[in-house]
Amino acid sequence: MNADNQMKRIIIIGATSGIGRKMAEQYAAKGNIVGITGRRKELLDEIEKNFPGKIKTACFDVTASENIVKLSALIREIGGLDILVYSSGIGEPSKELDWQLDKATVDTNVNGFIEIANWSFNYLIKQGHGSMAVISSIAANRGNSWAPAYSASKAFQSNYFEALAIKAKRIKKDIGITCIEPGFVDTKMAKGNKRFWLVSLEKAAQQMITAIDRKKRKVYVSKRWWLVAKLMRWTPFWIYKKLG
Repeated sequence: MNADNQMKRIIIIGATSGIGRKMAEQYAAKGNIVGITGRRKELLDEIEKNFPGKIKTACFDVTASENIVKLSALIREIGGLDILVYSSGIGEPSKELDWQLDKATVDTNVNGFIEIANWSFNYLIKQGHGSMAVISSIAANRGNSWAPAYSASKAFQSNYFEALAIKAKRIKKDIGITCIEPGFVDTKMAKGNKRFWLVSLEKAAQQMITAIDRKKRKVYVSKRWWLVAKLMRWTPFWIYKKLG
């Protein structure tokens, strides 16, 4: 059996629903040991019950103060860490620039994210192997007037992971650093009435898992969303302001 087919020990931060949950289910179905986190204990228990012996849980909110304590305990419970995926996130429209919405977005997508990403990177560097991934968004490529904090927070995640990829190369450590920028995936997070190229949850999770296994640095889901990312970045502001 080659290394790619060996059982892995995976932790997914934010896996009670949507992409995180589907990835956990797919990983567990392949025989891996998966640790999942989230705020809703009843959903964590439900997923664990569906995959006895394959999924372990830790109930905590990434905006609270026990992230690293709970994460460390979960790593011990599953017997190690090969892959960490940060899937926790919120993204509500803030048309009126609502401070409470913006604060909640930053607390989850920036503060909670960076604490776990920073600690996990150092853990894997010390260990000498492993992979990390973040579920960012196509929104990371430009500002968006309908959800300013969301697009900014996703840009933060994408840039931080690019920096970690550079850092890993610079110190010559074979740590996979994968930034995933999905377009519209068929989840509750995919809001709006102008959705296009909508990807099924099953397909999106599988593409993400494949990208992580291959240690891709940047991946779009589905793959054709790279074109949207290019157009977003290249569009002059005087045109983009009419769209964003």
